[in-house]
Amino acid sequence: MIRASALYLVIVIALVIGVLCSSLIVVAYFYRSEYHRKFRYDQLQNNLNSGINILLASPDSTYARQVTFSLFGKGADSITIQKSAWGIYNVCKVQSFIQTDTLFKTFLTANLVDSTKWAVMYLADEDRPVSVSGKTAIKGNVFIPKAGIQSAYIDNKAYEGDKRIVIGKKHTSEKKLPALDSSLLNLLDKNFALKGANMANKDFVCWSFLKNTKCFDFKNEERTLEHIKLEGNIIVHSDTTLIIDNTATLNNVLVFAKTIIVKEGFNGKCQLFATDSISVGKNCHFSYPSCLGIIRSKAPRIVSQARISLGENSAFNGLLFTYEKTPNDLKPMISLNKKDTIRGQIYSQDVLALKDQVVIDGSVFTKRFIYRNSFTLYENYLINITFNTNELSPYYLASPITPVASKKKRILQWLEAN
Repeated sequence: MIRASALYLVIVIALVIGVLCSSLIVVAYFYRSEYHRKFRYDQLQNNLNSGINILLASPDSTYARQVTFSLFGKGADSITIQKSAWGIYNVCKVQSFIQTDTLFKTFLTANLVDSTKWAVMYLADEDRPVSVSGKTAIKGNVFIPKAGIQSAYIDNKAYEGDKRIVIGKKHTSEKKLPALDSSLLNLLDKNFALKGANMANKDFVCWSFLKNTKCFDFKNEERTLEHIKLEGNIIVHSDTTLIIDNTATLNNVLVFAKTIIVKEGFNGKCQLFATDSISVGKNCHFSYPSCLGIIRSKAPRIVSQARISLGENSAFNGLLFTYEKTPNDLKPMISLNKKDTIRGQIYSQDVLALKDQVVIDGSVFTKRFIYRNSFTLYENYLINITFNTNELSPYYLASPITPVASKKKRILQWLEAN
């Protein structure tokens, strides 16, 4: 005879078995769900990488407008891609999606350096030699005039460097500098005519590159950017002078103005373009990839010198360049002061003025050097200057606007991703 208590035991055992079976079913369901989710994520990631490779392999003008298509033509594996100019670089946008699941990335691209065109110094041949004095050091291949390079005793300083003067290969330069890319210069020039909204009283604006560009236009009003942080897909435009205070933070922002003044102690990563001049104060730091550029496609009403000047003890990482379509008697100039450090490239269409203890880790293209002391102006003299291409990062990428850029593109900086 079975006791009544055995029924309770059977019920408990059945309940335990039911719970275990239910748990196994739930675990199997979640495992299958996570497996499909991981499979879909991997598929989206692979499609995203395919879109990135398509943009890196395509010419700059391709995919200027947003394009959506299926990678394998079966309706699935869909991506949306777009490439457009962002200052002297290109910004790329890639989205991969399956139904409502989406992954995206935005990034800047630049070009590998063409080693056959790269030089630590390219000085156009104006039938004059270049002279060095003091503790000048030149490390890297150079393109110099036929008149050559020589040591000199200037400003009570004899040459104290390596007897070879140039630690690298010497090539003969041409009468003219290799040209900047005209199509990109034209694109940049159009931004000086941008129109946009006035900036309200804000202290932080971050704008995604997946959206349309946000443009702040100050028109003919002289303004100072201060106590504000601007980040992302933002262009600041002014028809007159724009002052950037050291309390302002700019991250990947473009600025177009007639004249730009950067106050002492500024720290940021941006691209600044002007038609007249850019003046940077002392102890400023521009992170890579930054750019300071003068673009003068039309002769000004009042003749003035197109000029970029850096204050003492400033550090700049990126590209400095000047471009003037119609030359005048006041030649474009880039002026570096004592203890300035440049990591990247300098393209001075005419004059590069240097002071003591300037360090350039990268490349310089110019027609002539200028050194000025209290009494005399010297042309094509380098005194206590360091040119060293070996100190530049091997991962450095050049803007397609420069004459040393190859056709191969690489990712310069990741901007946004999910």
